[in-house]
Amino acid sequence: MSKDSTIKTIVFANDHAHQKITSQDVAKLAGVSQSAVSRVFTKGASASAKTVEKVQNAAKELGYRPNRIARSLLTGRSHMIGLVVAYLDNYFYPEVLERLSNALQKEGYHVLIFMAAQTASNVDNVVEEILEYQIDAIVTASVALSSALTEKCENAGIPVVQFNRIQHNPSFASVTTDNYLGGGLIAEHLIKQGYRSFGYIAGWEGASTQRDREAGFSKKLEEYGFNISARAVGNFRSEQARDAALNIINSSKKPEAIFVANDAMALIVMDVLRFEYGLKIPDDIGIVGYDNVPPSRLASYDLTTVSQPIEQMVQQTVFLLMCYMENKPLKRGDIKLAGELIIRSSTKKNCGGDK
Repeated sequence: MSKDSTIKTIVFANDHAHQKITSQDVAKLAGVSQSAVSRVFTKGASASAKTVEKVQNAAKELGYRPNRIARSLLTGRSHMIGLVVAYLDNYFYPEVLERLSNALQKEGYHVLIFMAAQTASNVDNVVEEILEYQIDAIVTASVALSSALTEKCENAGIPVVQFNRIQHNPSFASVTTDNYLGGGLIAEHLIKQGYRSFGYIAGWEGASTQRDREAGFSKKLEEYGFNISARAVGNFRSEQARDAALNIINSSKKPEAIFVANDAMALIVMDVLRFEYGLKIPDDIGIVGYDNVPPSRLASYDLTTVSQPIEQMVQQTVFLLMCYMENKPLKRGDIKLAGELIIRSSTKKNCGGDK
């Protein structure tokens, strides 16, 4: 063989190595039809064990990977779920994201994450972008959709599941804890520990979670003859939570205990009261949060809080999504799960109250 022919052979081999391997190439090497290759790489499709083995061996030898985008054009399914979330600085949502992604991967789906501010116009813009990705469904976490965009999702046949939020719309399913009940549990706990004046630091007031937690807290206080004596808004944001703590502690009706609408803000409130005002918790003031995020369990905070059952919430969210994907009828679209009051040392124990 001449030097020139050797060079030509090497160049041809390199060119061939960079050619895109198709399902037709796999079918030819495996000695099966192209449709058989497609069945092997399609979740839930039927193929004999012998065919699966031949196809997988051929795919491995050739370095073949199925083209999900091309397949989505044929099936009308991208197997992608769009997740819209307002913020990730709350430890609750990174944990949700991890568990939801893992659970959906087991079902053959992947999550695309989109960040959106809490304003309706911003959320609408983000969801408009999501629809361009041909996603199969949308999960909204702590954001709400406008009526116009709701209609657009309905017309496009894109199901929407709300996580940790309720937007009263018969077209949307939702998964939440019973935030109203949780607020009531906190009020009852504080009263039974002997507290007699109560503050509340609200989250974003457009959120159903915020409204329900405060409503449950207020209602239970009223049942015992009390009310919220000092209130400020933290909007579920770090800096605003700090300002809210300052407003309450400097008010003329400084409370004996404060319910903060979520743990992320409650931890900041605790630091402000301890390190800027020198107050001891719970000796000088009691603090309660909501979510039971990992830092709340640390000895330096040991925060009394309501624990949200994240694993159950994720399971129910995936259940609703799969019902939509498989066109199964839903008996109920809104799922509420019970939270659990976790009592720690940020509140006193029976400081003159009921024994």
